[in-house]
Amino acid sequence: MNRRAALDALYEQIAELREQVGEPRLLSECTSRTGWPRHGVYLFFESGEFREDGVTPRVTRVGTHALTATSRVTLWRRLAQHRGAVGGRNPGGGNHRASIFRLHVGTALKSRDRAHHAPYWGRRIRASPEVREGEVALEQAVSREIGAMPLLWLAVDDRSDRAVIERDLIALLSNADRDVVDPASTTWLGHGADREAIRASGLWNVDHTRRTAEPEGLDLFRACIESSR
Repeated sequence: MNRRAALDALYEQIAELREQVGEPRLLSECTSRTGWPRHGVYLFFESGEFREDGVTPRVTRVGTHALTATSRVTLWRRLAQHRGAVGGRNPGGGNHRASIFRLHVGTALKSRDRAHHAPYWGRRIRASPEVREGEVALEQAVSREIGAMPLLWLAVDDRSDRAVIERDLIALLSNADRDVVDPASTTWLGHGADREAIRASGLWNVDHTRRTAEPEGLDLFRACIESSR
């Protein structure tokens, strides 16, 4: 099966997943009580991003969580890190040092808007209260951006299965170093990311974007959807 046919098959599975869970959720409207499996894989989409048919929403990020034996992070806890804070001292803020997704989106917003002065954004430092305070406006902008992205999720209990599904879905969806299928729109925010892998792949992912997709992860994705019927 060539890559375009494999992508068509993947999006048919995503359509089936959508029928099972209902309409994609907006992260900004979600809480721990919205109803989540303990473990899973998630897919983000974005307004204005479609496949080449101009109708089918295009996946722009694949993610999972708890890939080590000692991790106790649940699916919702990981999604909540991406969503950011709801209340507290800086409602709508967040911590990009705990979410690589937030980090990349924030970097792209800095590049696009030229309005955020956050010189330590993305640096692996123990941020002081003063540094964090200077990043609040950008963290809030990131929360608005990610919060408006529809997402679907699939329950996947096994840790190794989650890793393989994430790996092979990213590898198949990525346009890096291969013929472009379902390109990002010209206005996609990711074009302003500082990581070349994001700009080339059309995904908010870096790892696995230059791999060759294996059937294993795609078969597992299909099997998990079928088992959840």
